[in-house]
Amino acid sequence: MRSVDIIIKKRDKVELTRQEIEFFVRGYTQGEITDYQAAAWAMAVLLNGMTDQETTDLTMAMANSGQVLDLSDIVDIVVDKHSTGGVGDKTSLAVMPMVAAAGLYCGKMSGRGLGFSGGTLDKLESIPGYRVDLSTEEFRAQLRKTGIVLTGQSLDLAPADGKFYALRDVTGTVPSIPLIASSIMSKKIASGATAIVLDVKVGLGAFMETLEEARKLASILRNIGKLAGRQVVTILSDMNQPLGFAVGNALELKEAIDTLQGAGPADFRHHCIDAAAKMLLLGEKAPTMQAAIQLAEQTITNGSALEKLRVLIDAQGGDTSYITDPNKLPKARLIETVASPQTGYLSQVHARVIGEASVNLGAGRAKKSDPIDHAVGFEILGKVGDHVEQGQPLFILHANDPQKLQQARSAVLSAHQFSPTPVPPLPLFYEQ
Repeated sequence: MRSVDIIIKKRDKVELTRQEIEFFVRGYTQGEITDYQAAAWAMAVLLNGMTDQETTDLTMAMANSGQVLDLSDIVDIVVDKHSTGGVGDKTSLAVMPMVAAAGLYCGKMSGRGLGFSGGTLDKLESIPGYRVDLSTEEFRAQLRKTGIVLTGQSLDLAPADGKFYALRDVTGTVPSIPLIASSIMSKKIASGATAIVLDVKVGLGAFMETLEEARKLASILRNIGKLAGRQVVTILSDMNQPLGFAVGNALELKEAIDTLQGAGPADFRHHCIDAAAKMLLLGEKAPTMQAAIQLAEQTITNGSALEKLRVLIDAQGGDTSYITDPNKLPKARLIETVASPQTGYLSQVHARVIGEASVNLGAGRAKKSDPIDHAVGFEILGKVGDHVEQGQPLFILHANDPQKLQQARSAVLSAHQFSPTPVPPLPLFYEQ
């Protein structure tokens, strides 16, 4: 079997066998297949797609490329959530502590930013000392002790996905539905999650821009979960505009902390409570969705969710004083409030344009080796449907480079479109 033959086969829209997929995944993981061959194969998958069977075979090959955790000796149900990526999507930072505070064990392997979407690990690394490289044994020990883990992929858990994940980010193959689905589910299967809530983003700032694409991805994710013996629930949520106000690593972490303190933007709070409630329902901590919502809300009002976040940060070596006082988080040197150029109703706050502007500002990566500037980003103050007056604050820029600030100002202004007549607000969820 040769890697080039597998690339050609997929290029020519021929279905790959399980053996061919396993051969390619194993070869790339072990360094026998080069980055440029893997990039060619990933592009062929992006352009020609995969069948559900191919996607499931790819998922299992990536999950089985390393150790698959069995956590049944610690707890019967381990819940997890995953978002397909968006702009301002910092939900894991709030939802995981909420669910853990309600008594469920939450073990999560997260990723870094992909394309214009932010990464949970990058946000957490705004806190000095926070470790995202836990070993499998550390993962198990921390889950047993604290009930919550939020780390990166260890080298022995789904190592194939770690390599493909980084490759996709710099080869234009991020939006492929089979590659997205297999990446998500291989991590979940490898990390021992038994019940999973998957938040599939839809819109201009998502990898799935249409409801049709999002439904297809959600269906594939549920099918993989069923074949792998996992409980999987999917949510289709809006990503035409940023979620919450903050876009950028430290800014988003601060917003998540604010939310756990009972403040934060209404849309973000609602989204987090809903996702947490679905996890609590799956994890059998509440008999109905309404009861689960009340339980999730209670973890905020009684302070237990914020305390669980503090426990998480401490367990992974982070400085918990940054949770107590989020003003200690990295700050940009240049902070500028930009006023609305006109009066009217916001008809668009283009999430992708804002996400790409944040990457250009330094909040994301153009290539694998790029450093992250945790301080930079935006506070987007308006939502579609809001009425704004000329001269009213529209967004706040956080930058460390004057030239990048000017470019970002222009880009984010262009992301805002106005209507002279009222515009209906965007839904938070399309299907759940």
